Amino acid sequence: MEIKIVSKSGRVPAYATSDSAGFDLPAYLPEGDFLLKAGERALVPTGFFVELPPGYEAQIRARSGLAIKHGIGLVNGIGTVDPDYRGEWNVPLINWSKEDYLIKDGERIAQAVITKFEQVDFQLVEDISQISETERGSGGFGHTGKE
Repeated sequence: MEIKIVSKSGRVPAYATSDSAGFDLPAYLPEGDFLLKAGERALVPTGFFVELPPGYEAQIRARSGLAIKHGIGLVNGIGTVDPDYRGEWNVPLINWSKEDYLIKDGERIAQAVITKFEQVDFQLVEDISQISETERGSGGFGHTGKE
């Protein structure tokens, strides 16, 4: 699949390995490094403007190394870029740690996975009895136990 991209920095996203599902998103900070203080959140630009094809989204995910080593994650856990969005991709980062973290220009701050999706047509029914039953039923969080 080919995807059109404008990159303010001239960087082009790349996959780390031939089997990587996601590609890294670098910070675009032409005016200098950015200090993400402990407990704070910020929208960090990537400098990327992307044309996703209809029926595909970009899922923006945290980088596990930043999360475990420095407590840096995504404010919303995982983000979605819709195929009709044409603005700059920005990453909503949060510093969960007790230490400030310095983000440098070009540093890999998140990753993106391109995923196919479908929209659904909802069929409104009058009662729960009109929804098929399953073995699980309405069993929720932890209903199957620990083993």
